[in-house]
Amino acid sequence: MAIIKVEDIAHVRFSAPDLGLMRGFLEDFGLTCFATGGRLYGKGGDGRPFVHVTEPGEAKFLGVGLRAASIADLEALAAHEGTAVEPLEEPGGGMVVRLTDPDGYRIEVVAGQACEAPEPCAAPQFNSAAAKPRQRETIRLDPAPAHVRRIGHAVLKVGDFRRSEAWWKHRFGFLTSDEIEAAPNVPLGAFMRCDRGDVPSDHHTIFLAQLPGPLGLLHAAFEVESLDDLMLGHEYLKTRQREAAWGVGRHIMGSQIFDYWKDPFGNELEHWTDGDLFTAADPPAKQTMQALLAVQWGAPHPMFAGRMAPPPGLIAFVTAMQLRIKRLFARSPKEA
Repeated sequence: MAIIKVEDIAHVRFSAPDLGLMRGFLEDFGLTCFATGGRLYGKGGDGRPFVHVTEPGEAKFLGVGLRAASIADLEALAAHEGTAVEPLEEPGGGMVVRLTDPDGYRIEVVAGQACEAPEPCAAPQFNSAAAKPRQRETIRLDPAPAHVRRIGHAVLKVGDFRRSEAWWKHRFGFLTSDEIEAAPNVPLGAFMRCDRGDVPSDHHTIFLAQLPGPLGLLHAAFEVESLDDLMLGHEYLKTRQREAAWGVGRHIMGSQIFDYWKDPFGNELEHWTDGDLFTAADPPAKQTMQALLAVQWGAPHPMFAGRMAPPPGLIAFVTAMQLRIKRLFARSPKEA
């Protein structure tokens, strides 16, 4: 049984040697930025005090914040972990429990933050063959950054998927939406969502992935207002000569329309819209690595964009072999 059930992701935290350079990118990306206490903060339009934090230092991903339902939940978590509930001395205040996961990631579980009223967000009026709600009016879009509403999820590379999965689920109550296999019975990761009972939750809040290469953040994702807003953001980032990473397209798991960009320090951030929502009653599914890397439409994964791109099946085969070898040598002699 889980110690608590978190409600959502709260923020991601980085360090960088040039906060001005980071601020320029984040404002182009669609965040509202402000500096206080020697740190740079970015916020969206949902009224939350911040969703992105950068502090001075070596360019590095530092950790992820999760939002608990109450201070009482923080107290229960702290009692289980043998640690303290502390004041969150950052914009919005509140309280925090600080943990370290099995791979050394800093996890900050927050509650009691003061929030502002959300900014207005107009519902898009798209005419289709089935319905035509927009009549006797035109669409004329002004060039501008996308409007980030909220942070949606983070994707972390882990050293041992099953170990990390157990740690995150036991403490925070996450549910698996899709488990990814490199080969049958060779899991490499899972898209996990918050357990909010009958209240629909994003398809994933955390994705843990045991993939080759060094540990770290694969990307953090931010919801924008609509498809038009995402595409305006795409064009704006292009005109600002920012580094594109992948997009635009529609994912298979989660169904999001996506657009990925890299900040000046190599961190990957995603704009997304139109994602899946599930309740606790929806069962988990299993998917292949090929489906993870594929799109329903749009730009192919950069790994498959070149003329000499490897077949997706080969990537899955090699990944499965690496996982099997690593897990074999990780066993005790008796287990082996």
